[in-house]
Amino acid sequence: MLSNESLHPPTFSRSNSQASVDSTSMEDFWCEVESIKENSEGGQEEQTVTEVKPADEGELEAEWLQDVGLSTLISGAEEEDGQALLSTLTRTQAAAVQKRYNTYTQTMRKKNKHSVRDVRDIFGVAESPTPFEPVPVSLVPANGVQVPGKKPVWKAVNSNSCLDCGLDKDTPSVAEELSFEVSFSESITEIPKEKEGLKSQRFKKEDSSLTKFIVRKSRFGLTEVGDLSVEDMKKIRYLSLIELTAFYDALGIELKRNRTDKVKGRENGLFGVPLTVLLENDQKKLPGIKVPLIFQKLLQKLEETGLETEGILRVPGSASRVKNLRQELESKFYDDTFDWDQVRNNDAAGLLKMFIRDLPSPLFTVEYLPAFIALVERISKIKLQLQALHLLIMLLPDANRDTAKAFLIFLKKVVANEGKNKMSLWNVSMIVAPNLFIYKGKRSNQEEMQAAATTAHIVRLLIRYQDILWTVPSFLITQVRKMNEAAINNTKKQPIFDKSMRKLLRRKTLERERPEKIEVATSPRTSKTLPTSPSSRRKSDIPEGVIRVHAPLHSKVSMAIQLNGQTKAKDILARFHCENSHDSPGSLKIQNQSLYEIGGNIGQHCLDPDAYMLDLYHANPHAEWVIKPKTS
Repeated sequence: MLSNESLHPPTFSRSNSQASVDSTSMEDFWCEVESIKENSEGGQEEQTVTEVKPADEGELEAEWLQDVGLSTLISGAEEEDGQALLSTLTRTQAAAVQKRYNTYTQTMRKKNKHSVRDVRDIFGVAESPTPFEPVPVSLVPANGVQVPGKKPVWKAVNSNSCLDCGLDKDTPSVAEELSFEVSFSESITEIPKEKEGLKSQRFKKEDSSLTKFIVRKSRFGLTEVGDLSVEDMKKIRYLSLIELTAFYDALGIELKRNRTDKVKGRENGLFGVPLTVLLENDQKKLPGIKVPLIFQKLLQKLEETGLETEGILRVPGSASRVKNLRQELESKFYDDTFDWDQVRNNDAAGLLKMFIRDLPSPLFTVEYLPAFIALVERISKIKLQLQALHLLIMLLPDANRDTAKAFLIFLKKVVANEGKNKMSLWNVSMIVAPNLFIYKGKRSNQEEMQAAATTAHIVRLLIRYQDILWTVPSFLITQVRKMNEAAINNTKKQPIFDKSMRKLLRRKTLERERPEKIEVATSPRTSKTLPTSPSSRRKSDIPEGVIRVHAPLHSKVSMAIQLNGQTKAKDILARFHCENSHDSPGSLKIQNQSLYEIGGNIGQHCLDPDAYMLDLYHANPHAEWVIKPKTS
């Protein structure tokens, strides 16, 4: 990653990434770098960086196994979580784990350390597996034996049910379809030729050069990162790192990770404070907030007054004014005495970029910078670049991902106003890249300096395809379900959702002793009802294809609904709104409610309004179905 010691245009040969874009298109990039250097010479506080000693190969693989939730392979303990995770892996994912474990065990044997488990005890295969052709296969069964499977069955969906990304007036009309139902690594049918990648292509800075992608919704709909529980997102991260490693293995690329330096940031204030510390302080004022207040306020200021300012982000503000504004914000922001009207748009943009640069750890993390660079340097196809980027976004800590999301939404608005502010997608990417990928805690090497320009293309992908990047691939959710089912089978216990909510629902339901009706929720106007007795309210007595939906905030808090093949989540929401039409009209809580799938083989899952309920019911027959406000 770029360091403060290297903030100048490189003198190296233009044979690598620099050859991919003409020198004039790089002018904005290096002007921004010079501006950063100028602003960094103001005697700002230095952060304490504790260097981490280099690790040998065995230690790196041990860290990788720990980071994917398989520390049990190192300790030798027979823990259920590790076994459940292993039981869900695809063939390419299992091969990636096996490769890292082999390296670890071989290194440990050379060091004459403690005894390690034999790889055959884990995977049931030879220690040195034969090479394989990465093709679509079924999930590895619980016994660990790798067997080829059939290609996944595709379900037809409405052609209008899709996520459109990358289309504007200049984008080619030909679109490419993305699938989230099949593992990315399993979909790679051939390894690219040696050295195929950025060196064999040239960047086209025109926005129209980027492919338009369409993501077809499965019968389960689409799931965003905020729609899953914290525990399930933790499992998504485990699986994402395994999948990213398998994906790079399938492409013949080594997945390198930087060892994270121990950086001690400030414990209070606004700038140079870790995101987690900022959020902890802000949540005392506004519980549940996910993006630091100062960052939100800077974005709000620019969105209200700066989107049409010519050269916004590119034209620097006054260095002295920005410095004074920073000091004033530090002392007045939390007292609500800071005068935002005095802040000029270019100065606000300077403060925004300064906030990002001064984070003790970069927004997209030091650890995975080599993986970000590799997706551009070593992969030529936009679709494969996007898939790698997608997995890297899944790996981000919550605070980083939520803050990055807010920032990218703002950048998309800047680009949308190009007609007035003269900032195209390429211009914005060139300006933002050095602010995101400069890290003063680490000295750059020559290779990383040569790769500096490629970060602009990464930012361009982030901005253009952000709607795709916040969506959790459905194949990862399927693996989480299988992982939870394996854990349930091992413990003979099912996950229980919030106890207070369960108690409330039980009490509310028992208050109603009158016979209720089973609703056939095809749509609000065509619903049919069937009478049932009070005894049928027990889940075990509910007929096949009937779910009980709970809505604690409605006057009618429980309803049994008969599903059919066309029933969607939005139909059930509409039915409850219709039945409770006498509730306070315009109630914000009622309007912003969503249907949740809770328990069974998932922790908590906010459903896409277009999700087909009968399919979900069959995928998770032990789930509870609850209507409640969607968490922001």
